[in-house]
Amino acid sequence: MRLGIIGGGQLGQMLGIAARELGHECLFLDPSGEPPARKAGPVIQAAFDDTAALAILAEKCDVLTYEFENVPVGALESIADLAPIHPPLGALNQAQDRLAEKRLFETVGIPLPGFHTVDSEADLEAAVARLGLPVVLKTCRLGYDGKGQYVVRDAGEIPAAVDALGGHNLIAEEWIDFDYEVSAIGVRNTGGEIATYCLTHNEHEGGILRRSRAPVPEAGLARIANDYLGRMLVHLDYVGVLALELFVVGDALLANEFAPRVHNSGHWTIEGAATSQFANHVRAITGAAPGPTANRDFAGMLNLIGTIPDAARDAVRRCPQAVLHDYGKAPRPGRKLGHITVTAETDAVRDRLLAEIGESVTESSAATGRPA
Repeated sequence: MRLGIIGGGQLGQMLGIAARELGHECLFLDPSGEPPARKAGPVIQAAFDDTAALAILAEKCDVLTYEFENVPVGALESIADLAPIHPPLGALNQAQDRLAEKRLFETVGIPLPGFHTVDSEADLEAAVARLGLPVVLKTCRLGYDGKGQYVVRDAGEIPAAVDALGGHNLIAEEWIDFDYEVSAIGVRNTGGEIATYCLTHNEHEGGILRRSRAPVPEAGLARIANDYLGRMLVHLDYVGVLALELFVVGDALLANEFAPRVHNSGHWTIEGAATSQFANHVRAITGAAPGPTANRDFAGMLNLIGTIPDAARDAVRRCPQAVLHDYGKAPRPGRKLGHITVTAETDAVRDRLLAEIGESVTESSAATGRPA
């Protein structure tokens, strides 16, 4: 089959590589001149809302998918009759709006932090009165990697917070003193078959994912997370990979957000699982049964942001359990340029390798003045 992939970034690149290994061709659409996905197939250079270019992509492909959730839904609706689009546009639409997302969690019975819609300073004052301080004020749309957020710690910050985020179409979220963050990743194919990966422990800095470790040892949390995933996948009549981000609070899980696509926290599955999230996304949208999702070993991942230090490359070369994925992107502060995965027979060895390689990443990044 020929797959049309909207978006040519690193996720598109990894989807394209997985598709090629499964015997499929890929055609991408991306506005940039040299996107990472060009290594995995030809690219139509056009804007994501270019309906004429999207129609060409649809006419040339058997099925369409996308690598990020800020693709204009209206543009995709214009080509929905030309080729199947997975994941479904209903899921994409809800993922693009934080209020719709939270109402989805409520509909399927997934607990979440308290929230309050905000369109004025008075609304934020009401939210603070209801939810307490601090609260996290967010834009309802187009926020990612910590962007579009403001932590309000004092009532005196209310005017500045509302002004900083545009004044309306905002949402205030209850501040949660969580133990740690996890992501649950699952896949559902066109026939309704579901498979799930182990729960992944994530560490963020500056709103950006820095490290992931799998599996989370608490089996009870994994059972809860998989139940929540199943509810989401069935309710949305979903096809493809879905990632659900959750806060761990004692023995409970609270929903944070979901992504209707392959996810950064699942990159470890390339080396650490029997079938990667990318291969299972391709299998799902082409009608194949999900591949096995069992762990091969204890796995970990380090994101490389802003720069890929020479010291990190050297550390990977010295470590046979480590693999560097370089996306081929130009260095830029805050930009995801690649990741390193490690696998080991025990969690202790995995954590030691992550720490050793992480030191080389941190030291070199500090020396260049770029984020780690």
